[in-house]
Order: sequence, then structure tokens, then C-alpha cells
Amino acid sequence: MKKLQLIFLVLIFALGACKKDEVIPKPKDLIKEKQMIDMLVDIHLAEATFNKFRYDSIMQNNSSVNYYYSVLDKYQIPDSVFEKSFVYYASGPKNFEKMYRKVMNNLSQIEQEFSGRKEELLNLEEEIKRK
Repeated sequence: MKKLQLIFLVLIFALGACKKDEVIPKPKDLIKEKQMIDMLVDIHLAEATFNKFRYDSIMQNNSSVNYYYSVLDKYQIPDSVFEKSFVYYASGPKNFEKMYRKVMNNLSQIEQEFSGRKEELLNLEEEIKRK
């Protein structure tokens, strides 16, 4: 995933260096924004899974790239299409920031579901309504 992170960082810095009037043309095979958000959530989950199990003996011959490609396989999207779409969305920082807020919200919801906090929050809301 370090390779993927490096690619993302280079793309973001390169796009940040572009002048405002330079716009990246919309790719003909652009991934829809909702699907891109879902894919980014899955990529972050895959990266977290890899990092958690990286040092297990079973995982030592595995690469983070395999996790990245498993997400692409899940959505049946070629890596070139994902990269073009990512660059296109990242070229519009305001919209990309909104997209990433949605990614982070989705990841927070998933975390709450797995930690049991969602149940606690729902119970708390019910208690507040009863009072």
C-alpha cells in the first residue's frame, strides 16, 4: 500500500501545483461519484486489514497490492479506469474534499457498528426521546 499511498500523494501534490484554469478533462469511462466513494472506503478497509495482519506468518508472502486489486476486482474496474477517475476527482479539490468527508463518515459508521457504539448511540437517543 505504500506504493499506492505514494501514487496518491504525488497525484495530489501534482494537481495542487496546477493553475486554476488548467482543468483535467472528464474521462469517458469515469467512475460515478457514489461508486468512487464506496471504492475508496473499501480501499481504506483493505489497507487497514493488510496493516493489521502484515506480520502474521500467513501474510508474510502477501502484498498490499493484492488488497488493492481485490477491491478493483470486487467492482470489476480496471486499475487504469480507477486511476483516471481518481485523478479527475482529485483535480477538483472542493468536490474531492466533500467526497472524502463521505468516505470518512462511512468508515466511522462501520467502526461504530463493529465496536458496538452504534447500539449505545441508538439506546442513548431512545432515552433522550423518552425524557
